[in-house]
Amino acid sequence: MTVSPDLNPAFFALGEERFASLTTFRKTGEGVSTPVWIARDGESLVVTTPLESGKVKRLRNSGRVELRACNRTGKVDVDAEAIAGDAEILDEPASIARLSSVLGNKYGFEFRFVLFVEKMLARHQKERVILRISAA
Repeated sequence: MTVSPDLNPAFFALGEERFASLTTFRKTGEGVSTPVWIARDGESLVVTTPLESGKVKRLRNSGRVELRACNRTGKVDVDAEAIAGDAEILDEPASIARLSSVLGNKYGFEFRFVLFVEKMLARHQKERVILRISAA
């Protein structure tokens, strides 16, 4: 895959991580971090989240995000570099389907299983969106 030489190598490497801590920002500027599955799509990184999540609400006010490598529970190493990014919310069905398959290809059965369990536990199907993150 050809990547622009201007792309921050640390940003690009986050797409290979198993989990990333995604920080979105409240109107007050206070950051809220959440561990997410993350995958690379060209020169962007992609994440999926429920449409009604706090992340989406905060991103509607500001697309500014920070990413750090983390473990499954969101624990970030003290020396993990914070990578700045700009996120956009994609809610078109074609984009969601294509980019969900990018995540599904990376995470395999685990991804499909978690979405299945989420569907079974929810009273109604949670609508999901994709967050496409570009290097800032």
